[in-house]
Amino acid sequence: MLLAAAALLLAQPALADALIENVDGMTLDERGRVVRFTGIVIGRDGKVVKLLQRRDKRPEKLDWRTDMKGRVLIPGMIDAHGHVMGLGFQALALDLSDTATFEEAKAKIAAYAAANPNRPWITGGGWNQEKWGLGRFPTAAELDAIVPGRPVWLERVDGHAGWANSAALKAAGVTAKSVSPSGGRIEKGAGGAPSGVFVDAAMALVAKALPAPSPRDRNAAFLKAQEILLSNGITATADMGATLDDWMTYRFMGDRDLLRMRIMTYADSVDTALRVGGSGPTPWLYDDRLRLGGVKLYLDGALGSRGAWLKAPYADAAGNTGLGFQTDTQLLNQLSRGTMDGFQFAVHAIGDRANQQVLEAIEELGASYPGDRRWRIEHAQIVDPADLPRFGRGGIIASMQPVHQTSDRTMAEARLGDARLGGAYAWRSMLKNDARIAFGSDYPVESPNPFVGWAAGFTRQGPDGQPFGGWRAEEALTREETWKAFTIDGAYAGFGEDRFGRLAPGMRADFVIVDRDVSQVTPAELRETVVLETWVGGTKMWERGRGAGEVPAEVLPTTTVGRRTGGCARGGEGGRDATERILRGIDDKRCSRAVLVRAHRSVELLNRNGGTSHPARSKNAANAISNETPCRPSC
Repeated sequence: MLLAAAALLLAQPALADALIENVDGMTLDERGRVVRFTGIVIGRDGKVVKLLQRRDKRPEKLDWRTDMKGRVLIPGMIDAHGHVMGLGFQALALDLSDTATFEEAKAKIAAYAAANPNRPWITGGGWNQEKWGLGRFPTAAELDAIVPGRPVWLERVDGHAGWANSAALKAAGVTAKSVSPSGGRIEKGAGGAPSGVFVDAAMALVAKALPAPSPRDRNAAFLKAQEILLSNGITATADMGATLDDWMTYRFMGDRDLLRMRIMTYADSVDTALRVGGSGPTPWLYDDRLRLGGVKLYLDGALGSRGAWLKAPYADAAGNTGLGFQTDTQLLNQLSRGTMDGFQFAVHAIGDRANQQVLEAIEELGASYPGDRRWRIEHAQIVDPADLPRFGRGGIIASMQPVHQTSDRTMAEARLGDARLGGAYAWRSMLKNDARIAFGSDYPVESPNPFVGWAAGFTRQGPDGQPFGGWRAEEALTREETWKAFTIDGAYAGFGEDRFGRLAPGMRADFVIVDRDVSQVTPAELRETVVLETWVGGTKMWERGRGAGEVPAEVLPTTTVGRRTGGCARGGEGGRDATERILRGIDDKRCSRAVLVRAHRSVELLNRNGGTSHPARSKNAANAISNETPCRPSC
């Protein structure tokens, strides 16, 4: 009888919360092979229960079901190297990244200054003298001619140089007597006066005078960045160099259910990591949406500003080998301090000398700190071919950005010369030497669009299709290898591979709906992929034409909820009407914070997932809220 009962139970359709049906679905398995499916069963915990083939029986008992009408569904993309708050602040400030000439940039600066007469400083970034064909850095005098009275501070596209006008220099107290700090350089003009550009560590001489952003500014910047990332199909990102204020912004958003994507945070210093995590990395928070697990360090600058630290002088700047930011002893001390407490390290190294320095440090510490450390080298753009095997031997993750190769190739040729390009942007060589590659964009230095990076990864060509056949095409990856680096390996690089990065039973249901079959289209078509919907943990977080939804009222400290007549809402009413009544109803009483948060979440869930298409879930949520005693006297 027990066997018969067991057989009967097995024959019954599984009880599940949700079914995403009628999709042209594709994901990668653990080995990077393509798996296709037509439906996803999602549990109440936001995890995948099962990937369904066309022949599979669909569950009969569901809280809700969504018909995707045959559209393409792929795992959420992961950006392994970005700067969340930097993306948001840049989007809200003056952005010169789309200017093709110096004259166009000057016109945009003038227009922005005129449109923002009350800003005490004009700030922004994205300029690139190489893209303009200027052949030199811009000057303070040229900014003075556009904005003479107010301080102006504009960061270069790579974040490794800043451009100031005379008013900014005066506000910062920078004069001809100012000395370049260690790891930085003040560009000088006639008579030794600062010309207006500050490289790497020297940027702090001006940046210290900038007014600090308010908490409201930080909230706005985060929400803007999150909207941009979700709209590009990015469901998870590594956030490099986060400050304590950045971390508190993420916690603020998470506490209010406004953190709608996953952030793997790397602190800007060991001290910041210890202040946040105490004795080690934080646990995963908010249903695996936030964790501080590591520290970001800088060893050199960037190629564009000739700050990348090279073994031999630049081919186009005799005697200049770039900027090394730390001595060997300083680097070892920092790595030891953090590793002792279990923090992972992500070390910025662009030039071949900087890469050699961090490889030697990891080898020296390896015996003292065994185990799964997952050392990361960020960018690894110029590596001496003799050093490539050290990545595999040390179990080191090469965190690289395909779009840097397509953007930088002509500059790299000028900076290095042909003879030194053997280990430049060497993706295939990394894999051959048993390194693991995680791909990202380094936004806001580059666009966070992962489909542009995906196409670059297997073509080594820019959006213009150049150069023919690809730049140093022997270093290209396959389409599937690039996809894996933007998903599975991006999660692995942040210790998240058992939680997200692919679609499989037990993994978080993070996926995007796109307008084409990304596994079959041409590289040009892949770059033009349009994201239609972005889902995180089985919940729709973004939809084209609707965005990421409204910010709930409780984010604002002085929110006033609208009036109603009568008492507080009670049970028996399901769906949108009941929850919205709760949100509207205070009269002479005020609903508790916890109840408001739960009600907002219910309304958001209805809005994101289509309202009436989820009657069981909406009714249950509304009843659970309204059956409480949600109101209490104002205080």
